Amino acid sequence: MALAISSLMSHGRIATGLIGNLLSSICIVFINKWLYVQYGFPNMTLTLIHFLVTWLGLYVCQKLDLFAPKRLNLSKIILLALSFCGFVVFTNLSLQNNTIGTYQIAKTMTTPVIIVIQSMYYKKTFSTKIKMTLIPITLGVILNSYYDVKFNLLGIIFASLGVFVTSLYQVWVGSKQHELQVNSMQLLYYQAPLSSAILIVIIPFFEPVIGEGGIFGPWSFSALMMVLFSGIIAFLVNLSIYWIIGNTSPVTYNMFGHFKFCITLLGGYILFQDPLSLNQGLGILCTLCGILAYTHFKLSEREEGKSRLVQRP
Repeated sequence: MALAISSLMSHGRIATGLIGNLLSSICIVFINKWLYVQYGFPNMTLTLIHFLVTWLGLYVCQKLDLFAPKRLNLSKIILLALSFCGFVVFTNLSLQNNTIGTYQIAKTMTTPVIIVIQSMYYKKTFSTKIKMTLIPITLGVILNSYYDVKFNLLGIIFASLGVFVTSLYQVWVGSKQHELQVNSMQLLYYQAPLSSAILIVIIPFFEPVIGEGGIFGPWSFSALMMVLFSGIIAFLVNLSIYWIIGNTSPVTYNMFGHFKFCITLLGGYILFQDPLSLNQGLGILCTLCGILAYTHFKLSEREEGKSRLVQRP
């Protein structure tokens, strides 16, 4: 009975974390789109602001005793911070040098790459059923994006680097929490300012700093308020990402990312009357079927594992 209650509470916490990430992620997509379209705010600079606000939010949280910072050796998390910056840079370069369709299809490769990394270097095993769920998910994204797929050498290079670095980053977010025995807040408290410092060095090579379109440009008060609001939502997104990966796995987070992609497409269709073709509708349905299958198999495997532990003498 106690085990059942504990399992129910654990599933409830994970569901709450996923819902929180879903709502905040969808919210930030539309806020950021508004900032890019209406104000032309630079992408990487906005990411820097997001991480600075995240660190300030965590600083307030620790002052309110919501968590206790744990002293960490910076050399232990420098690769995590660098992989985050690589993820931001190469993802943006991929988007800049590829069509949206090519960019989206490349992103779906993150899940199998994570499975390969965890299998080869962390000796983690995945059942055939779990691996098979990648087929409808990948097919669904292809149906959504194939009409806009165009390949070029530079775009493929940036997309491949983006997938590899993003996969490493998500794997390390989970493994570092276990390796260093820290929770999501404790790890992000160190990683956020470190990544911000690295981005400060990188940004001038990609975006203007002063003048029109720069971080110190002549922005209106409304634009600055929107940026601040975006930063607050980003704090919730970043925190929930670390919490989800730390409490589930990078693969589960990626599967949930595909679900958010479907919801964002549907949201654009419902809220902004974005066009949605029959193929895209079928693609969304196909992806959702794959996600539901993954969720079913993952929960079944978890329950089987707990049953074996209980039956062990």
